[in-house]
Amino acid sequence: MHINPDFIGFGAVTVDDFIHLTHFPEQESKVKIEAKYRYGGGLAGTALVAAARLGTNPAYFGVLGDDELSEFVIDAFHKHGVQTHLCLYEQHAEPTHATILVDKTSGSRTVLYQNRYFQLPPISSITSDKFADCSMIFIDSASLPIIDHVLALAHSLEIPVLADIENKSITQHQKSLDAIDHLILNIKTAQEITGEQNPNSILRALETSKRKVGVITAGAEGCWFKVTGNPIFHMPAFPIKAVDTTGCGDVFHGAYAAALLRGSKIFQAVIQASAAAGMKATRPGGRAGIPTLSQLEQFIKSHEEIQPELID
Repeated sequence: MHINPDFIGFGAVTVDDFIHLTHFPEQESKVKIEAKYRYGGGLAGTALVAAARLGTNPAYFGVLGDDELSEFVIDAFHKHGVQTHLCLYEQHAEPTHATILVDKTSGSRTVLYQNRYFQLPPISSITSDKFADCSMIFIDSASLPIIDHVLALAHSLEIPVLADIENKSITQHQKSLDAIDHLILNIKTAQEITGEQNPNSILRALETSKRKVGVITAGAEGCWFKVTGNPIFHMPAFPIKAVDTTGCGDVFHGAYAAALLRGSKIFQAVIQASAAAGMKATRPGGRAGIPTLSQLEQFIKSHEEIQPELID
């Protein structure tokens, strides 16, 4: 039996096989595998897990199959409290599968992936009854073919949309881009979309009458955010010893959503999202380092001096 979710996510879920090597292999060479791990990942997948760990009741709305990879995704979701009752099942559907080579000497990564069997739910299946009791929708770059429908339906029900976009193709859906309520972009993608280079100019270019807030993330440089009609703030990154930054952006999105769903204001949501992303970076894999709510609150309390700074 399921409970109607308060946070529904559309988009990428992956199964990530991490292979740790002493050094990156040259052509025609042999390299011993030091360690091998399998983790769940993906923009939507990790954002939903982060939101669940931080107190929300999320669900994934996607298409999975009857294969080993799909079973891994479902098991991982259930383990972390993400519901899958909205999922559709097709015999030949699969999540994206990535093999990630990690050079232990330099810490660099090389990602090999395939997503030829990844499917999105058909528009006909995305109906208003699926959104009962939902308070926020998440959508990512993998969902661009259905973004216009999802956004229009969500707004017709007065449900805000949070988006994680990683490529310039969103400009082919300019009307939807302009209408996204909570738009959180990494700085590289934001530069490509707007043609602007510095965060202040980017945020001004992204501001629209329908936008609630724009956020630009830049890893160790922190993030910048602007509530429509208000000044720009810079949020410094929390001081942490990074082990693996895989999934930090996804955790940022999930923690941000969870904060808003718990009733926090945007100012506090950005602080919590920044802290959660930093904490995740202290553990390997995309999800292992995601904090619980109590861990997050304790971490923030121990770094009370880290606060957003008024920029302009």
